[in-house]
Parts: sequence; C-alpha cells; structure tokens
Amino acid sequence: MTKLIFAFATVALVAASAATKYNVTLFQPSVVNGTELKPGDYKVEVEGDKAVFKQGKNSFEAPVRVQETGEKNNTNIVRYVQGTKVQEIRIGGTRTKLVFEGAPSPDSPAGSR
Repeated sequence: MTKLIFAFATVALVAASAATKYNVTLFQPSVVNGTELKPGDYKVEVEGDKAVFKQGKNSFEAPVRVQETGEKNNTNIVRYVQGTKVQEIRIGGTRTKLVFEGAPSPDSPAGSR
C-alpha cells in the first residue's frame, strides 16, 4: 500500500511540474521583455512564472503571469502596446492569457493612454 501511495504522489508531482506548451505565430517583429523576436512560429512553454519561446534551436525566456480570461478565446491573439511590445497573448481554444512583464497593463493608468 505504501508503494502505491508513493507511486501516485510521484506521478502527481511530475504532472504538477510539467510545463504547459502552446503554439504561437508572431506576424510582425515583436519585443518581449526587451528582446526582439522575429516574425514566425514559436513554441511557448510556460512553467510557473516563466515563459520560454522556442523557434528551431533558438530559445528565449521571459517572466510571465498566467491569467484566466472571462471568455474562451476563439484564436490566438497577440496584444501589443507601443507598436511592437507584446503585452499579452491570449491562447485560442482556452480561457488562458499570458501577460508579460515590462509592458503596461490595460488596467493601469499608463496602459490606458
């Protein structure tokens, strides 16, 4: 019985620590956390408060907050501020949005100008 509980706890721990992966396409040069990303397809892995953008052999890490939107997102939506700065990415087919640090929030006074 103890082995069964240990095995279940191990599986639960692995599942809880696994990164969530999303496919995102950037259609224009985009800046995330001060780093410019070229247009193209990216795999974005989110683990805790960090997002890792991967394109081929290149990867880039940025701080992120995962939030839930009120409605299910029909498609991926990239929200920009100040032209090229990625503020958030809403993930299609989910209620998930990835909010990136360094870009003003639409709820803050700086984001509403």
